[in-house]
Amino acid sequence: MIGLDTNVLARYDVDDAGDAEARRQRVAARRLIESGQPLMVSKTVVLELEWVMRGYYGFSQPEVAAVLRHLFGLQHITIEDRAAVEQALSNGDAGIDFADALHHASYKACDSVATFDDRKFARRAKKLGMTPPVTILS
Repeated sequence: MIGLDTNVLARYDVDDAGDAEARRQRVAARRLIESGQPLMVSKTVVLELEWVMRGYYGFSQPEVAAVLRHLFGLQHITIEDRAAVEQALSNGDAGIDFADALHHASYKACDSVATFDDRKFARRAKKLGMTPPVTILS
């Protein structure tokens, strides 16, 4: 099994046609990912990929979600803590920042999640009825 770094996944999905090195890397990334051999993606790589696609390449949340869902659909790729990553993607679709959603999904065994982020995380989590509950630390 081969673990994939964020830059390999980004090259697979982003076409930087004007850059010769990026084109070469894209061909190599596609060859590996489409080879069918067993591959693995850690949840930290998923987190970084979401950030790179949204923050650096300017993909919208729905575009990033489509990229991630395509990745999750490849049968030969194992996603670390897949259930948490899929839950995070679902909560991201509902308006929770993907990073916050992934952190939250990783705390499923906890009684609550403490944060100072009242507006963007705690209020939305409460509105969605997410469990464990997200509480504001005071």
